[in-house]
Amino acid sequence: MTFAMLVNDPFAGTLALLALVWVAAKLGGEVAVRLGLPSVAGELSAGLLLAGLHQGMPGFPDVAGSPGAEVLANLGVILLMFAVGLESTVPQMLQVGVASLRVASLGVVLPMAAGLLGAKVLLPAGSPLVVDVFIGACLCATSIGISAQVLRERGAAQSAEGRVIVGAAVIDDVLGLMVLVAVSGLVAAADGGGALPWGRLGRTLGLATGFLGVALTLGRLATPHLFRLASRLRGEQVLLPLGLAFAFFLAWLSGVAGLAPIVGAYAAGLILEPAHVELLEEREAHTLMALLQPLVMVMAPIFFVLMGARVDVRALVAPSTLLLAGVLGALGVAGKFAAGFGGGRGLRASVVGWGMVPRGEVGLIFVAVGAQSRFQGGPLLSPEVQAGIVGAILLTTVAGPLGLGRVLRRVVPGGSPDTP
Repeated sequence: MTFAMLVNDPFAGTLALLALVWVAAKLGGEVAVRLGLPSVAGELSAGLLLAGLHQGMPGFPDVAGSPGAEVLANLGVILLMFAVGLESTVPQMLQVGVASLRVASLGVVLPMAAGLLGAKVLLPAGSPLVVDVFIGACLCATSIGISAQVLRERGAAQSAEGRVIVGAAVIDDVLGLMVLVAVSGLVAAADGGGALPWGRLGRTLGLATGFLGVALTLGRLATPHLFRLASRLRGEQVLLPLGLAFAFFLAWLSGVAGLAPIVGAYAAGLILEPAHVELLEEREAHTLMALLQPLVMVMAPIFFVLMGARVDVRALVAPSTLLLAGVLGALGVAGKFAAGFGGGRGLRASVVGWGMVPRGEVGLIFVAVGAQSRFQGGPLLSPEVQAGIVGAILLTTVAGPLGLGRVLRRVVPGGSPDTP
């Protein structure tokens, strides 16, 4: 008897599955905390365990295949990034803008070059160069949601290193989008003899930079007036719904501009400085962050469990796939960690480097595009190569919070490094 047969109502089935996800997330997080690790590492591992149970036990619920869980997981990471944005301001981010740009640039170039070389060595002789290039591209993305949660758990989200990590990840999202468009165009050109889509690249860059520029300038000018008007409303509990509406609206605009919605949610948090909402906070006797925190604690774990559950455990057991995953994962960690040294003086390179390591859902998007792309009459990435890249992404996704959590233990409150 399968899980679906036990629950005839699809909505009731989703409720039961979410109960399973929340229990697994809390148990996994508890084990991780008891081991001295960030709770997000346990939540990712719990998702991996649920994926293995589904693949090995007929009838066990498919967490990764649940539309309801996916919607709530996406909401969870948007709420998380909105909360991370609220903990910083635009002037604070501008102070680390140059350092973030250096880290982001190195964080794209180094892992991509390392992944390309690793694929060239490990894949069979005669493998097309475009396949090697695409594998390298899969390693250049950064998933900020995971590192953001670790930074918040360790009280380092407002440190200089924390702001550099988040700023670099936002820039990395724009650069990663450009890489994906360019490499996809390279594949099409190699397969059909066409030229690279320079016009499309230019439009993508224009939309991405235009969105960020408008959001952080006009948005910052308009929000004080909007929330001052909102303070005249006589209804109760106005602050949180309006704050969420603002975050979701910018997340939608970010998607329209071709960026990940989490970039818009983060921008919304940056724009909503405390002075903009102080009238509503005084009236409701709660800060926006205090109202938002319970939602983040409830929703964000769904995202991390779902990321772990999306891993195809059976595809990782072949020795050649494990070798590919291990080598690419090690190169991916090394490339992003080395990028942390681009932050410059006054920043702890190990903190920045480990914060840039996780790939997560952004890397999986690259793999999905490669699986759907056609080259010489077949898929660009074979199932074995797809599994190897996913395994590498999983390694970086787990290694990132583990390494970041460890180095942050040696940082005093406020983000300054301990003396050696």
